[in-house]
Amino acid sequence: MEKILVSACLLGEKVRYDGGAATSDDPALQRWLDEGRVVSFCPEVAGGLGTPRPRAERRGPLVMTEQGVDVTAAFDRGAALALETARRLRIRIAVLKEGSPSCGSSEVHDGTFCGRRVPGAGVTTDLLRASGIRVFSDRQLADADACLSALETS
Repeated sequence: MEKILVSACLLGEKVRYDGGAATSDDPALQRWLDEGRVVSFCPEVAGGLGTPRPRAERRGPLVMTEQGVDVTAAFDRGAALALETARRLRIRIAVLKEGSPSCGSSEVHDGTFCGRRVPGAGVTTDLLRASGIRVFSDRQLADADACLSALETS
């Protein structure tokens, strides 16, 4: 049975920078949970950042807090641990929180802390994709479900 790496915040875990969650009630995600497919993971917490923590955004290859503190090393560490988890469990699909400097898959905040988003991906998404793992956003659960079906029938 295929496992799926899922952002912990989408599962109701209070791991976001503000101490909250971004719980998804998507039926596909609930079915995966019921089937025991989901592996919960928060790269930012795994990388050593606390909850709550200062808001951070990508500025090119760096991840900076609003106060100008470089937290790139923690984001890189979390991404590496996400990849290690995926490899250990032979995970080929991830569903991650859109917009996050770790998990964004098609857009991230622009680094100015003004709420603007730009095309791009988070640190963890970049590393997982470079390693051949299919990454979908929380807005693409139907696509992830179709990919899961295709992997299991191939």
